[in-house]
Amino acid sequence: MIDRDKAFRTLSEYGQEHLMAHYDELDESEKKDLLDQIGIIDFSVLDNLDAEKNSNSVRGVFEPLGAVTIDDISSNSSSYEKTGIEAIKSGKVAAVLLAGGQGTRLGFDKPKGMFNIGVDKELYIFQCLINNMLDVVKLAGAWIPLYIMTSEKNHNETTAFFAEKNYFGYDPGYIRFFIQDMAPSVDFNGKIMMESRSRISVSPNGNGGWFSSLVRAGLLDEIKEKGVEWINVFAVDNVLQRIADPGFVGAVIESGMQSGSKVVSKAFPEERVGVLCLEDGMPSIVEYYEMTEEMRTLRNEKGELAYKYGVILNYLFNVEKLEEICDRKLPIHVVEKKIPYMAENGELIKPDTPNGHKFETLVLDMVHMQDSCLAYEVVREKEFAPVKNATGTDSVDSARELLKANGIEI
Repeated sequence: MIDRDKAFRTLSEYGQEHLMAHYDELDESEKKDLLDQIGIIDFSVLDNLDAEKNSNSVRGVFEPLGAVTIDDISSNSSSYEKTGIEAIKSGKVAAVLLAGGQGTRLGFDKPKGMFNIGVDKELYIFQCLINNMLDVVKLAGAWIPLYIMTSEKNHNETTAFFAEKNYFGYDPGYIRFFIQDMAPSVDFNGKIMMESRSRISVSPNGNGGWFSSLVRAGLLDEIKEKGVEWINVFAVDNVLQRIADPGFVGAVIESGMQSGSKVVSKAFPEERVGVLCLEDGMPSIVEYYEMTEEMRTLRNEKGELAYKYGVILNYLFNVEKLEEICDRKLPIHVVEKKIPYMAENGELIKPDTPNGHKFETLVLDMVHMQDSCLAYEVVREKEFAPVKNATGTDSVDSARELLKANGIEI
């Protein structure tokens, strides 16, 4: 913990002295909380505000990227699975679950993974993911280390929930929880906002922050001691995805590439998914809103969409390469957001329109910092059931239908 004088000197360097304007009015516990926050915030992210003003965010030259197709995988499945199972049995594979979000868009005020997607029985999103991992554990005859990234807001609820549910049958000795790093929120003048007199407005530092957060939590040493060479990173909201999938792991290892991404064929040209491609000759992801009409509709010699393979946030990364990326630092994206803040009279205001900036790192930048990435096509109906909305597309309803279609009782 830093003391008052050091905290004030730090704030002075960045013109953020207002964060301690009410310090003398706080009780001892509140003072400690405020100083603790100041001590762990990375104020250097504020430098990106000037960089953002001077940047025109020009992307490079895009080219389509092919994939190991469903047919290719079928032809080589025995070899891929054998290689993947050997890697898992040798302890070379771990998994990281990105679970820092809340279920707000589902009308659920708890961690998204705690949402019950069952109809006639209890079946939680977390439970679906653990069940999918248990399938691989049984197949390989070995436990896979699982690291679950939470956030400050949902950590206690998440860890208590897993304990209450007996980790859904997973060996708790192979599960570790860690909290995602937080970044400050600023108004349009670059001033860090406050939620209360003792609480700075912060938010998770984006899905690209998972590795730096894992390192800060002291877990990289454990990962290396275990001999882990590959980490499968996946998001909480796809209830059908296969994690540490031996076929995927084996295909990436046999390819000799530095990373891999599970992809699905786009359902139609305008589908709102990021597409794995090449940018200036390096693997990259172009977001749907960045694609030109020509890119969206371009066809290859087979008459298929050239920019065809949508990512589903299920990646395999090499640990050594991740360390190198972490040393180089990921780009920081400055995004406009609606940020609750404390007004001068102490009232908490929840704005209806964007009123400031948040700072985020993105996993797609991790992909672009790789020398190579294997696109591994999976059957959409078997591995892609995102739960992003309460109803409609990519919703609770559509995920339930897909679970039932795959023979899972709900």
